[in-house]
Amino acid sequence: MSETKFKFPTEEVDLPSKGLLYPEGHPLKSGKIEMKYMTAREEDILTNQNFISRGVVLDKLLEALIVTKVSLKDLLIGDKNAVLISSRILGYGKDYKISYNGTDHIVDLTELKNKKLDEKLFAEGINNFEYILPHSKTKITFRLLTDGIDKQIEEEIKGAKKINKNASPEYSTRMKYLITSVEGDSSGKTIRDFVDNYLLARDAKALRDHVIKLQPDIELKTEIENDFGELEEIDIPISLNFFFPDS
Repeated sequence: MSETKFKFPTEEVDLPSKGLLYPEGHPLKSGKIEMKYMTAREEDILTNQNFISRGVVLDKLLEALIVTKVSLKDLLIGDKNAVLISSRILGYGKDYKISYNGTDHIVDLTELKNKKLDEKLFAEGINNFEYILPHSKTKITFRLLTDGIDKQIEEEIKGAKKINKNASPEYSTRMKYLITSVEGDSSGKTIRDFVDNYLLARDAKALRDHVIKLQPDIELKTEIENDFGELEEIDIPISLNFFFPDS
């Protein structure tokens, strides 16, 4: 008797970046990623206490759901956010219950839109952008962070806090990975020296704001009717029941 084989259904998900920043030949250059529907096996991942304690449970889930042959660390942060939302839809459906001002509301996750991109600002396959800091007038280049770079940042911050538990290097560490050159000098030593000693706080904020505006992402916002009967746009909170709707 031959063994019965089952095919699992998949969906193509549009990436917020449209694939513009991935190099030629990269699996995500098409601007799409293929994902499969969640099964009982993936639910086991969500309840795996080892994964939860290590803080890797969502990454393990996404690795199991992504069909496209790509490493999770290659994904731009905004693209990963879109994949995370899609994985929730493919697992438990589009309806997501949130609480706002003491009232429950249902958000249709399929209505979330990707941010509009000004494609003129993106050079095909090149994740590097020029920017002049508005106050010091220093010319820098920067990149949009991928999941892999983001994890490097997290590890460096953890290491710094092990050495000094009172350390709070989040902003400066992120800047050291975000900036790729200062006045044409791309050496790590120069970038770190600049961030530690010469990067003005108001320039750092201007750069963060510029990156947020530029970065491809999914809009995690919805409109809720407030007490005055007016529609108010709010950020969608991602709480425990995002992947555990019955909790």
